[in-house]
Amino acid sequence: MKKIALSLVGLLMLQAQLSEACTSYLVTKGASKDGSAMISYAADSHVRYGELYFRPAKDYPAGTMVTLYDRGSNKPLGQIPQVTHTYSVVGMMNEHQVAIGESTFGGRHELEDTTGTIDYGSLMFLALQRSKTAREAIKVMTELVDQYGYYGAGESFSIGDPNEVWILEMVGKGTTLAIDKKSKKSYNKNKGALWVAIRIPDGYISAHANHARIQTFPMEDGVKSISFKNINKIFEPNIEVVYANDVISYAREKKWYTGEDKEFSFSDTYAPIDFGKARFSEFRVWAMFNSYCDGMSEYLDYVTGKNLKHRMPLYVKPNRKISPRDLITSKRNHLEGTEFDMSQDIGAGPHALPYRWRPMTWKYDGKEYFHERTTATQQTGFSFIAQMRSWMPNTIGGISWFGVDDAASCVYVPFYCGMTKVPESWAEGNGDMLTYSPTSAFWAFNRVANFAYLRYDVIIKDVQKLQKEMEDKSELFVKATDAAALELHKADPAAAREYITNFSVDLGNNTVKRWNDFSNWLLVKYIDGNIKKEKDGLFLRNPYGFPASPNQPELPDYWKKTIIDQTGKKFEELK
Repeated sequence: MKKIALSLVGLLMLQAQLSEACTSYLVTKGASKDGSAMISYAADSHVRYGELYFRPAKDYPAGTMVTLYDRGSNKPLGQIPQVTHTYSVVGMMNEHQVAIGESTFGGRHELEDTTGTIDYGSLMFLALQRSKTAREAIKVMTELVDQYGYYGAGESFSIGDPNEVWILEMVGKGTTLAIDKKSKKSYNKNKGALWVAIRIPDGYISAHANHARIQTFPMEDGVKSISFKNINKIFEPNIEVVYANDVISYAREKKWYTGEDKEFSFSDTYAPIDFGKARFSEFRVWAMFNSYCDGMSEYLDYVTGKNLKHRMPLYVKPNRKISPRDLITSKRNHLEGTEFDMSQDIGAGPHALPYRWRPMTWKYDGKEYFHERTTATQQTGFSFIAQMRSWMPNTIGGISWFGVDDAASCVYVPFYCGMTKVPESWAEGNGDMLTYSPTSAFWAFNRVANFAYLRYDVIIKDVQKLQKEMEDKSELFVKATDAAALELHKADPAAAREYITNFSVDLGNNTVKRWNDFSNWLLVKYIDGNIKKEKDGLFLRNPYGFPASPNQPELPDYWKKTIIDQTGKKFEELK
């Protein structure tokens, strides 16, 4: 395949954009096996620590202010008034089964706003604490940025509840400072954001992975589509599209768009596609679509960067119904079964490692190259599949299948959205990216993953075996817990909530203990490049109690050939 080179400037910009690279899926009720609505999220970052956020429901006196911080740097951005009551939030799902995920797409650098008070992370948590439905979350988010300004670059949001899933894409308006004549303080004349929100039609699926995906959309007709000036109509069930009042006029003002309104594309105007965005972002969307839809090979020319005009649709109809376990499998994708599988080229080394350490783009002999950017990646902080079930009470119906570190080697644990505390091993403050904690889920899963990377072809098989065993059991546990909690809820909703909390806490802590024990077992089995003989998890000894001689598998032939090609007769035995 012909290699495609990127300019040095393009490589540097791409590397910066991918410092936080996330992948999100959206599945409507009609596309799921059990009628759940689902969204997913992977928080991929080299500095993001994996932990299960918890915000209890709380009442606040009038006049209370909340301080907001930039999620990417922890920089204080300012304060806004707090509402009198907030809903509880576990991870990124609240007690009403509203869930939110995201991915950063950046967009035109001229649109970055450095003066706003609310960044994408604050938007997510504020909406979760203040919304009972996906539609209400969109209203909250868009009203907040209109009033207080949007800080940062372009962002795609997955927003779901038990009945609907929406994609909201938002970018700032840039920074143009002016001085207020009365206060003499500076302000941004371009305060606010440009955005479009679209409901994914029932029976369809969607995805986004660090590139804006909304292209054309219907203009305001008062029936299916409204602009922000009519935002209160968003609760009418027929409304399927909402957008900022000036989403098109702003582009005309900047001379970025001159065509007809009906042909305006949000993505192409505010986040123009290039090779890097196709190959490293849209390719991950394609990988998900390709798992569930026929005919996706049609778009290989687009996602490989060869035909950037051949855009994929925002949503597609799957050829089968999808379960949470299916989405977990998609989170673990390394482009297996395609010509782009990174475990199959020489960069994988002798142990078929489907990862490449950063930087992802590199130069050699004056030319520029790249590695693929797969969905499963080593620098994931946490990821989840949010399952929202309309036929159950909210506190029982919402489940976040939550994992920390690399999705391909973690175990996803079911945490009910109505739980009133989180397990200590998954809680905020139990270690951080620079502080090891022996009781932390994040560090337990990192120990196993990083050990597996050393001899991936053999160690990952043990990881996958236990992974499957534990996730299979969790599915059975959830069925039993659902049934018991529903019975309890009929008589005592508070007791039902306590029951699901105890279940989630116990399972979360036991998972980490099991994984730490597994880490020790792997060390014994694979120490020093040997592979200890074992049966059913027990290491074998000879009749006298001495360890059985270990296995020492040979290197694969292609790696032997590589050594010989590079060294000639240096290691050839003399006869």
